[in-house]
Amino acid sequence: MSAQFHQEDEFKARLDAGLWWKIFLRALSLKRYLIPLAVAAVLIAVCDASFALVTRWVIDGVVAQGMAAPFLHYILVYGLVTVLLCTGIWLFIDMAGNISNRLAHDIRRDCFDRLQQLEFSFFDTRPVGWLISRLTSDCDRLARIISWGFLDIVWGFTSLFMIAACLLYLNWKLGLIVIAIVPPLAVISKVFQKRMILSARDIRKYNSQITASYNESIQGVRTTKTLVREPENLAEFKELSARMLAASVLNARQNALYFPIVTTLGTLAAGLALWRGGWLTLHDSLTLGTLVAFVNFAGMFFQPINSLAQRLTEMQSAQAAGERVMGLLETVPAIQDSPAVLAKLARAKIENQDSKIAVAPDGHPNRIETIEFRDVTFRYENGPVVLQNFNLTVRAGETIALVGPSGGGKSTIVSLVCRFYEPVSGSILINGTDYRERALGWLQSQLGIVLQTPHLFKGTVRENIRYGRLDATDAEVETAAKLVNAHDFIMQLEQGYDTPVGEGGNRLSTGQRQLLSFARALLANPQIFVMDEATSSIDTETEQLIQRGLETIFSGRISFVIAHRLSTIRNADRILVITKGRIEESGTHEELLRQRGHYYELYTSQFRREREEAVLSGGAG
Repeated sequence: MSAQFHQEDEFKARLDAGLWWKIFLRALSLKRYLIPLAVAAVLIAVCDASFALVTRWVIDGVVAQGMAAPFLHYILVYGLVTVLLCTGIWLFIDMAGNISNRLAHDIRRDCFDRLQQLEFSFFDTRPVGWLISRLTSDCDRLARIISWGFLDIVWGFTSLFMIAACLLYLNWKLGLIVIAIVPPLAVISKVFQKRMILSARDIRKYNSQITASYNESIQGVRTTKTLVREPENLAEFKELSARMLAASVLNARQNALYFPIVTTLGTLAAGLALWRGGWLTLHDSLTLGTLVAFVNFAGMFFQPINSLAQRLTEMQSAQAAGERVMGLLETVPAIQDSPAVLAKLARAKIENQDSKIAVAPDGHPNRIETIEFRDVTFRYENGPVVLQNFNLTVRAGETIALVGPSGGGKSTIVSLVCRFYEPVSGSILINGTDYRERALGWLQSQLGIVLQTPHLFKGTVRENIRYGRLDATDAEVETAAKLVNAHDFIMQLEQGYDTPVGEGGNRLSTGQRQLLSFARALLANPQIFVMDEATSSIDTETEQLIQRGLETIFSGRISFVIAHRLSTIRNADRILVITKGRIEESGTHEELLRQRGHYYELYTSQFRREREEAVLSGGAG
């Protein structure tokens, strides 16, 4: 697997402002939450500064007036500031939570939508785990940083401005003494936050590896015991655990060192204010209330600086996640409708509202009469050529069987027909028109595909058969099941058609899942039917049931059958022996046997082997 899919979030030395601006632009759709969040951040910063100013007012008033001071006014003002602060806190928690959850929802939805638009080659080079991580942890992390980070940035800068302005307003000389602590405090915060983020990242990385080790050990416990691998597994686990311990201890030490340093600097600022301010107070150049306000402001300075440094470092650390998510969202599908086709779709939607059956959504005839490969050459990515100057014409009602050695190009031919991939050169034509001039959605809605390993979705038998045609009635679902000989086994299930199939269909046998996949494909009423090794992993009895239903499935359709068991393709209209991307032999079952070529060797060899297995099985019985 490529190393790029194992990468953890990496700390970036420089902040990519362009990347974060793109991400923030996505959050602008949530202005109804962003604006109140900014208001709440400013309100909290103003309230924080106001407490120190109100305290100054109260102290100076009491010193000047004694018990005659307006205590009721003090209580009311304190109460008002407290209510405003609580309102701001409630508002920012509510708004930030909304932004975080809604932004994560929007990004996940858009990523999922983009994944469904992308061609098969995109998934050939990206493991499932990598894609799942983009839709889960990366999306959530970016959403949290945008919501809570936006809050901290607005609050942090507003707080710093308010505190600095108040200090300079109260006494600019004393204010400059306190503000002088800010640069070293900012530098120390940035350095320590970077190191703490890196050690925390290591903790997450090793924790993920430990979780994976647990999972692998539990799933492979039988293999471990039979090979007596317990000591080696324990040694590997101890190494991972030791690495996590070291990272955890380092992170704890960094935190233990950082906060005392920040507190010391804050205390130093307060001490300088107290020292110089006390001297001024004794000489009647500064009121006692102003001195207390200075001490409070000096202690408050480290909070917004620390918060801003932390958010900046988190953004630097999360840039890898941001690049992966935005990279996915900005990936342009290599296979999609051209502007000309999109224009036809828009025009035909208006012109052909009353002729939906005869005319496809792109304005061309809906009925597929021929599919033609014309000098098609194809390779996967930068790999070797799989097909070169390949030619083939198939007509409606024909069943084409593809046989030959693995890697010869059989599945590639079918994938090109389905437009999961497109030719490197040459063209594939539908009714004489290059299929790149036809609507992609229309073509793929005409497909019915049954694979070697059938996939069922969590739900009932009925829901799985209806999956490709949600408007089908219960009667139509049951008719499709009967045509592929699946109805009898379904009725023997505990709840019949309403029986849950389990995760991935694990409550059914492979043969039963295969029969349901045939029923699902048939119910969709496709014009192009594909069987890719669909009977290679099922028992003979189930294969016979499927064989009896194939005539119904193939009737009137263009069908492609890739088969390992040659008994399933005897009745094909044409059997093509594909070797190294070319047609080595072509003909009916009888014609190819008479040629005594490659197909004859495959068939007789397989027939002989099946007879030997039958004799051995009979003897064993």
